[in-house]
Amino acid sequence: MRSPETRYAAELRSALGQVVRTVPARELTDATAALVARYRSVAPAAAPILASTTQVAAYAAYRMPATHAALVSVLGDLASAGLSPRSMVDLGGGTGAAAWAAAECFDRLESIVVFDQVGEALRLGRDLVACVTDPVLAGARFERAEFRALPQVRGELVTISYVLSELGPAEQESLLVDAMRCGDSVVVVEPGTPDGYQRILTVRQQLLEAGWRLAGPCPHEADCPLRQGDWCHFATRLERSADHRRIKGGELSYEDEKFSWVAATSPSSPALPARSARILRHPLKRKGMVEFQVCRPDGTAGREVVSKRAGLRYRAARDADWGDELP
Repeated sequence: MRSPETRYAAELRSALGQVVRTVPARELTDATAALVARYRSVAPAAAPILASTTQVAAYAAYRMPATHAALVSVLGDLASAGLSPRSMVDLGGGTGAAAWAAAECFDRLESIVVFDQVGEALRLGRDLVACVTDPVLAGARFERAEFRALPQVRGELVTISYVLSELGPAEQESLLVDAMRCGDSVVVVEPGTPDGYQRILTVRQQLLEAGWRLAGPCPHEADCPLRQGDWCHFATRLERSADHRRIKGGELSYEDEKFSWVAATSPSSPALPARSARILRHPLKRKGMVEFQVCRPDGTAGREVVSKRAGLRYRAARDADWGDELP
């Protein structure tokens, strides 16, 4: 589990700190508690969950750092594999966590458009990027659009993050169809919970049925080999600011964000290089050996051991972590 301090994490914390100080502390705490309870219910929303300035501020303060950290982990993985988009469209992106992550990870990125149906979230997203040093992020467009009436727009990369749980099955499928229409590569991220992973599995199947090629995290396109009751998820560690700790009522200086994800490229775009086995759990490091649980390119999952006799591979294995590709 990686915990890097990324380029924009400090800028984002600073910007969010200014937002927190504009809302009375009690209102922010109450709004955060209500949002936490709502998101834990895992049910489609009949109306936008973020309906007021205070709710948007609370969401940004308590959720945006973790969403940003998860997206940096996912998009950084894809950048390492060769994904290098020039344009990005974020569907349901709200305050812009995915936009911040994309600017972090892709050096060739030239344009970002964030669509959401909540005007207050988009307004805050614009405010947050207003003073950043990166010209691409500072120039990101935040535009209002309903999920059922997205405009005709193209982006080499389309992201959908932490959105599907708010939608019913038909709306989830429709949003993915829109994403495939808009882009050459699609990335979907959900909470790293059993129900979040079930939504990812559904998206994965829809992408494959449409002829798209998986780009991660799966190293194969067969059925998921994990046993019932298990689920594929990863984690990243992020630093909490004092404001973040206060809002969440936490004492630790960090938190671990768990997430599930899938990425794919269109049939007409160049395929990314084949992936090696993916590490699914924290490695067990013993004297002279490292034991992994992995998902393999042949469609199976299970135990892999790298011993000291493997030389350079063993040294690389000692540094490998949950979510990495197996050396």
